[in-house]
Amino acid sequence: MARSVLERDDVIPLVAEVFRELGYEGASLNEITERTGIGKGSLYHFFPGGKEQMAAEILDHVDKWFVEHVFEPLERGEPCDGIANMWQSVDSYFGSGRRICLIGAFALDETRDRFAARIRTYFARWIEALRGALTRTGVEASVAGQLAEEIVGGIQGALVLTRGLGDGSIFSRSLERLARGLTPLLEVGDTGQVTRSLRFDDQRSVARRGAYDR
Repeated sequence: MARSVLERDDVIPLVAEVFRELGYEGASLNEITERTGIGKGSLYHFFPGGKEQMAAEILDHVDKWFVEHVFEPLERGEPCDGIANMWQSVDSYFGSGRRICLIGAFALDETRDRFAARIRTYFARWIEALRGALTRTGVEASVAGQLAEEIVGGIQGALVLTRGLGDGSIFSRSLERLARGLTPLLEVGDTGQVTRSLRFDDQRSVARRGAYDR
């Protein structure tokens, strides 16, 4: 039986999970209907442009979440707070590795050509936001850039490895290692002031208080 959905915001997360599981090419309209319980008529009502419009709006939805919960805190907030928040937000959003990065998945197949600009912007902004936050803590600019690339790449790689091996603990351990690697750089800045420790494992209980809205 088709479920009754009244709002577009109700539909997007449901369809997104189908894309996560099957990829863009594998997510046929029949599969989307079967897995979400949303009738084809309702899907076309919300997405008259079909599957490509669905994917575009899902990418917008993901990007909006990351802007609010990851990118802007890194760009505008106190940098150590922004970095600490990043570990919590990433762990919560990806369900400690149980959910793949949809934008990352799109970047790995032929879907990339359809949404190349959106995919590029997502990763570039994340790296730049983290680089800027690290620089504001006193990390030298060229080092901050390298670290930002390695951290974002490490998070994405951990998601793939977690998915491939079916072991969620891989993602958590990877985040912990990445966070620990930053701690010596951030505990004492150029001014000699001691900053807050950014150990991920000390903050996981805070992240567990509730899931963020997707």
